[in-house]
Amino acid sequence: MLFTDLGLSAPVLQAVQDSGYEKPTPIQAQSIPIILEGKDLIGASQTGTGKTAAFTLPSLSLIKPLGKPQILILEPTRELAHQVAEQCEKYGKHTGLKTALLHGGIGYGKQDEAFKSGVDIIVATPGRLLDHFYRATMRFGSIKILILDEVDRMLDMGFLPAVRKIVNICPWEGRQTLFFSATMPPSIKSFAEWCLNDPSEVSIARREVASTIKHAFYPVAMDQRDELLLKLLDQTDYKSAMIFTRTKKEADSVTAMLKREGIHKVTAMHSDINQNDRLKALQGFKSGEFEILVATDVAARGIDISGVTHVINYRVPENPEDYVHRIGRTGRAEKEGDAFTLLTADELDFAKSVENFVNKTIERRKLEQFDYIYTALLDENPGAPVRKKRRPGSSPRRRRK
Repeated sequence: MLFTDLGLSAPVLQAVQDSGYEKPTPIQAQSIPIILEGKDLIGASQTGTGKTAAFTLPSLSLIKPLGKPQILILEPTRELAHQVAEQCEKYGKHTGLKTALLHGGIGYGKQDEAFKSGVDIIVATPGRLLDHFYRATMRFGSIKILILDEVDRMLDMGFLPAVRKIVNICPWEGRQTLFFSATMPPSIKSFAEWCLNDPSEVSIARREVASTIKHAFYPVAMDQRDELLLKLLDQTDYKSAMIFTRTKKEADSVTAMLKREGIHKVTAMHSDINQNDRLKALQGFKSGEFEILVATDVAARGIDISGVTHVINYRVPENPEDYVHRIGRTGRAEKEGDAFTLLTADELDFAKSVENFVNKTIERRKLEQFDYIYTALLDENPGAPVRKKRRPGSSPRRRRK
């Protein structure tokens, strides 16, 4: 099947062709015809499957420029909102449709100006969208298509009350609602039943890791985690690496540690960093100014960063789905990638959950030329040198320039 077979409008199809795309991904091939028919849709699809184009291309094909909000797209994070707004502008460049991006962390001036000049598509985070509603700058009466993206993440982040309010504010009569989520736990299913009308369902969600990714657990003693991380980086010919941490404090700590060890092309990204600095970090990582991005899960889903050669989980994710999302940052577009996960004794239950989720035993590896402190986890991996006690001053130093 080709994009030309799907029924997209001529201006949108021209933008697709300008981008060099010919064949839709499975989520696009199945979703686009349903959306073009005006039906509500539940799409279960994980990162890297082409989900954004699956809902933007047909939605843009269904409206004409009116200068008032007709499409509303809700995103859980500012970074995802930025990315989706860019895609709307890219695919809508021949349509005359105007897109406005609404999120917190910045002033209202530019956003207010967008409303005054006329806008057809709104891409927003829930909190800032409601701010505009209360300020009477955003009106919902013309909304024809409501798109709830990354719904499981929005609910995880506590946005359910805000999202419910937004859904209620939007017109119910004649509204088309599109609902995309990587996972569909019971709480999300009940929410979908409330806000959608006789929806069609498309499921492309995958539980397996892409075949282009080589991944493994690296068992290590708890107090040797930083040493192993440094040694992995020292022995790895990475071009662009993402290191995932569980907490914002941990991300800052790892970033500072790497800089102390002479790794200066590193930056951090998490929700406590102001919006301008987060955008600079993301753009710097994309451009190659930074070789390493240390991030919490705010960067794990949806953000399109091409060319990531390596992913390192500083800790095993608590949610097994996040393991697939995180390491899915590499091995994209049929390129090969590597993913390393540091594993300590207190994370064994999380590791087992990950293996159950992907229905596969994940290889345990030891790093050659690393002076391990003994931990029972290493008994499953004979062959690497192990010492019983730590020697003072043994922290490895970064050699790679």
